[in-house]
Amino acid sequence: MSRKTYSLSAVAIVAMAGLSFSSADSAEALAQDGVVEMAASGEASTEEVVEIVPEQSVFVSEEVVQPLPEASAQPVASAASLSELVAAIDSDQELTEQLHCLAGAVYFESRGEPLAGQLAVAEVVINRAEDNRWPASYCGVVYQRSQFSFVRGGRMPSINTSSPAWLRAKAVARIAHDGLWETEADGAVYFHAKYVRPGWSRAKTRLAQIDTHIFYR
Repeated sequence: MSRKTYSLSAVAIVAMAGLSFSSADSAEALAQDGVVEMAASGEASTEEVVEIVPEQSVFVSEEVVQPLPEASAQPVASAASLSELVAAIDSDQELTEQLHCLAGAVYFESRGEPLAGQLAVAEVVINRAEDNRWPASYCGVVYQRSQFSFVRGGRMPSINTSSPAWLRAKAVARIAHDGLWETEADGAVYFHAKYVRPGWSRAKTRLAQIDTHIFYR
């Protein structure tokens, strides 16, 4: 506390104390005034010392409950299988723009693959978005030129949003985004179909093959 603040606090305390004096203490207060007058005339001197005594802590015996953040609506990764977890996800919930891009990549690149393969494709998009060699968002990664063959003219084709495949893709995107299930392609940033062999694959580390896709980092 600064010197100025301390002085103001002391004056405030003295003023409050003065208000609580009883009539029986009036004589003592007058005597103190006399001491101050003597000091002003040079007959005597005194230094007023104000002692600040903190109030005694009061402990409450009742239980103190701190409010916690609301629990996530997403199920925890306690499902017995990935298919069980996909079924537990609320696929009717509206997607953000970024999750829509992620789900679109899953839908167009791997809707005919098993769920593990779809999750691995989502993992590639997420890993790229977290790597400074690629754009820093799911949509940026998906729409990056010459990266995904389903993107034509910088646009994503129309999606049959009432199809079971789209509902699964939405669920897989949420699971991947929230990290609710481990994937065999953990760390992957590249993949291709097994019936092609691009030249770049020879310089990459192969991580896994899931159905018709091979994943690398």
